[in-house]
Amino acid sequence: MSTTNLETPVDPAPATTEAGVAGTDRWYLASAPIVRALVHLCVPMAAAMIVGAIYNVVNAGFIGSLHDATLLAAITFAAPLLGLVMGVGGVFGVGGGALISRLLGASEHDPARADEIRRVSSFALWGSVITGAVLGGLGLMLLHPLVSLLGADAAAVPATSSFVGVMLAFVPVLAAAFCLEQLVRAEGAARQVMVALIASTVANVVFDILFILVLPWGVAGAALAMGLSNLGVVAYFAIWLHRRSAHLSLAPKWFTLSPAVLKPVFGVGVGELLQSGFLIVTALVLNNLAVAYGDTALAAMGVAVRIAQVPEFLVMGVTLGVLPLLAYAYGKGDRARLRSALRVSAITVGGIVAISATTLIVFSEQVFSVFVDDRSVLALGATILTAQLVAMVANGFAGLITSFFQATGRASAAIVMSLAQGVLFIPIVILGNLWFGLAGIIWALTLTEGIVLVVGIVMWLVSRRAIERGLVESAADGTRAEDGTRAVDAEGAVAPVVAPIEASANA
Repeated sequence: MSTTNLETPVDPAPATTEAGVAGTDRWYLASAPIVRALVHLCVPMAAAMIVGAIYNVVNAGFIGSLHDATLLAAITFAAPLLGLVMGVGGVFGVGGGALISRLLGASEHDPARADEIRRVSSFALWGSVITGAVLGGLGLMLLHPLVSLLGADAAAVPATSSFVGVMLAFVPVLAAAFCLEQLVRAEGAARQVMVALIASTVANVVFDILFILVLPWGVAGAALAMGLSNLGVVAYFAIWLHRRSAHLSLAPKWFTLSPAVLKPVFGVGVGELLQSGFLIVTALVLNNLAVAYGDTALAAMGVAVRIAQVPEFLVMGVTLGVLPLLAYAYGKGDRARLRSALRVSAITVGGIVAISATTLIVFSEQVFSVFVDDRSVLALGATILTAQLVAMVANGFAGLITSFFQATGRASAAIVMSLAQGVLFIPIVILGNLWFGLAGIIWALTLTEGIVLVVGIVMWLVSRRAIERGLVESAADGTRAEDGTRAVDAEGAVAPVVAPIEASANA
């Protein structure tokens, strides 16, 4: 036998690994009962989103206390830009997080994957920071044209410029905060994400009181409060990962532009950016069309959206929270766990949408009366809420399919799902308004979400064979690794694992 290809036994893995220690974040991904894993991953996600929605209302209240309509308008005009910044963070965070979870699953069989995980996490963070810095700098250079593009009229330009100017200075921080949130979730540390986001919300409120009510800084103070609170999120996640994570690294020395990292990260992450962009466009189109039907329609639509947000956030908590679990099981090649996680999360989504939609539709007028007492708004609002809730049913399952595509690295399918809603909604709502008036606008989203769900189901059926092949390959890698033999070259470097039959042939 050649001395350059000796078969050297590898010491068996310790009986208790991190993945096998009950109660650890990795254990929830690797081997915890599915229901318990979903509770650990999804409940904190939903709670953080609901707290964030409550903060948006509180923040608007602080600005509203200054009794200047242009200040509230400034925040509204800046909302699309903030959504775009979050989309940039999502490119690196969601794409990097899905890849990290898959690599963590694969690392159960191949510990050498640890260096790949460090490269992905470092690239994701510093990629978001660098991209954020470039976009923030360009935005500040083109501040006045940007404010005009956002739609601010002459009266609102000064306030909008102040808010947007401060926010642009914090774009690297905002993008990094959203990116790190996804990376920490990728390890299964959902509780830490919840703690960070709730603490950030509390800090934001404190800063709002200081900068808006105590110091007369107005909307600039609101933007500063948002930036500083997110800076705290970045610091918290960075310290936590440095002290607690055995896999992720934020050190610049691990930063890489290797295609093996860029392709899967951007393949999944670009879909998040496209989805954020289309959500902005659809909101602008919807608002502009609804304006023609008067304040009653706008008021009813605004209240209906806010009522539907609570069950929508619960659904999103499941569809987004389960992504690391699906990715881990796929990377590990654990077919049974992947199917079980998908099945239980689908049942959970179905239960949430069925109970919430039925309850809110039956008691729609009573719920609406808490917010408004105008009978015309109540009647129209009940119809809009029904349409929103039916759309939520389709959107919930479509979101779960999208997370499944992201978790299994089906980049093209994930991008199609992200594009489909925006591409379909704009012509549907325009034609609906043209043919059916306000009713066409109200039901446009429902029809769109239904079509997107059908598209997702078709792509899922088409891709099942390819996904199955990926599972088989991952499981085969694990079988070879558990065989306990590795090829060692003349310099003592560990080569890829080889199967026993291949070892015999080499001998």
